[in-house]
Amino acid sequence: MAHPLMPKATTVWLIENTALTFEQIADFCGLHPLEVQGIADDEVSTGIQGLDPIIRNQVTREEIDRCEKDPTARLKMAVQDLPQPSKRTKGPRYTPVAKRQDKPDGIAWLARHHPELKDSQIARLIGTTKNTIQSVRERTHWNSPNIRPRDPVLLGLCSQSDLNQAVEKARRAAERAGITLPTPSEIAAEPEPATEHNPFVLPSK
Repeated sequence: MAHPLMPKATTVWLIENTALTFEQIADFCGLHPLEVQGIADDEVSTGIQGLDPIIRNQVTREEIDRCEKDPTARLKMAVQDLPQPSKRTKGPRYTPVAKRQDKPDGIAWLARHHPELKDSQIARLIGTTKNTIQSVRERTHWNSPNIRPRDPVLLGLCSQSDLNQAVEKARRAAERAGITLPTPSEIAAEPEPATEHNPFVLPSK
């Protein structure tokens, strides 16, 4: 599992050691070009040590040289010789029985505090289904009276790094779509119990 700072650490190294454009670096590291600009200007990379992607077998020197000569080209990841573990692409991941009862609380917390996340992203993070997420949002879940938003990281349902990556991806998508997201203070100010202003439920009839 990649550490959330690894893309920025790789970005720092590429900025300092290559002539690649911000767009090329952003595409390779999974960042927005403005984030790369901020790192280059020392606005967001303070204290981050650069990581050499060549040593870490992420890309070859020849590939970097090729893209330095052509600003329109995009870096391609190096082919790994070692066999990679297969990834599950469908269905919720296994969650211990003791933690399954906490899933609705985690769903409610994510929907409230990170409204930019899509149901598909929440499903992957929590290891649940879209139907369950919808029932929590609409308060049709069988245990709705007892659901209270709780941080899924603290519940052990997902890792902080996975959550950070999902939120960053969702926010970049929202920015590209021109969607204005609520600030943490605006979310915290939303009234309880659930009302029409609460992002993870619908108002009661």
